[in-house]
Amino acid sequence: MNRPGFWHTLNTWGLLIAGTALYAFGLQFFIIPNLLMEGGVTGVAVLLNYALNWPVSITSLVINLPLFALGWRQLGKGAMVYTFAGTVLLSVFLWVMERLVEWGWLVPFRSEHDFILVVLYAGVTLGMGLGLVFRAGGTTGGVDIVARILHRMRGWSMGQIILSLDVIILGVSLLFIPKEKVLYTIVSVFIASRIIDYIQEGAYAAKAFTILSSDPEQLAQRITRVLDRGVTLMPAVGAFSGENKTVIYCVVGRFEIGKLKSLVRQHDRRAFIVISDVHDVLGEGFRNE
Repeated sequence: MNRPGFWHTLNTWGLLIAGTALYAFGLQFFIIPNLLMEGGVTGVAVLLNYALNWPVSITSLVINLPLFALGWRQLGKGAMVYTFAGTVLLSVFLWVMERLVEWGWLVPFRSEHDFILVVLYAGVTLGMGLGLVFRAGGTTGGVDIVARILHRMRGWSMGQIILSLDVIILGVSLLFIPKEKVLYTIVSVFIASRIIDYIQEGAYAAKAFTILSSDPEQLAQRITRVLDRGVTLMPAVGAFSGENKTVIYCVVGRFEIGKLKSLVRQHDRRAFIVISDVHDVLGEGFRNE
């Protein structure tokens, strides 16, 4: 058995299941009880729930299936496997959450006054759910399929397509819910987008050091020996002086930042150091996927 491949597949499906379950929970626990909205096909399903009392789980699946079939034909099987999985899993977990609410096992969080608290937790919950799904390489279907097809056929920006469709959906929702709820929804969507980026980029905060020193080879060896971190030496040329230089590049964990700064200063007091944020690091000594 290919053990790395097995664990990668297990990790992917685990992220898909956890992400869709969390997203479904956020919809049923925060969004729907407080008459808030959501973007994409899920937002259409939520809107139809408000207008016609149709269950979100069934409506979202019915809308997504023809879009999925179109995407399968236009984008190919490889691009749609995890999208199909995310779409079906989301509908399944939405159905489960609906039953839990119906049976009284899940009591939705309703608020008449403190909507800031509602949109905060809604945004975090939905963002975490979608972030896990996206990190697994899947989606929850819907407008992203349309965006990918139009991007391939017309060359239009996927981000602009998705944003335009979401604006249309939120605009139509003004016919059924108060405008204040739509404004609160925008706040929730913004928070969710920040959480998605955080999960996509990785929760592991590392720092990248770019160092110019008069003795780069010796400093690189010392970093490798003391911190047990890989170091890259890159040739460079000073624009003003025209001198050949060697740039040291090294990535360290957050708890090693002070150690590396101290080590560089001890070796070369005149060294020039640039420290940059690194949101995700894959490889030896850090995190493997």
